[in-house]
Amino acid sequence: MKLLTDLFSTDYGLMSIIGILFMIGMGVFFVRLFLGKMDESARNAKSAGSSIKHQH
Repeated sequence: MKLLTDLFSTDYGLMSIIGILFMIGMGVFFVRLFLGKMDESARNAKSAGSSIKHQH
């Protein structure tokens, strides 16, 4: 219990929590960003491929 008390009641414990939450938030943000970009790229490639097929 001393660990949790120190974590939530001291300045260095609170800064550790803030740092950990910030890093987790950045990870979630970048995963969503990259997955969105990959889906967008796949849709653009698929539509570009189908438009090339229709031109022949």
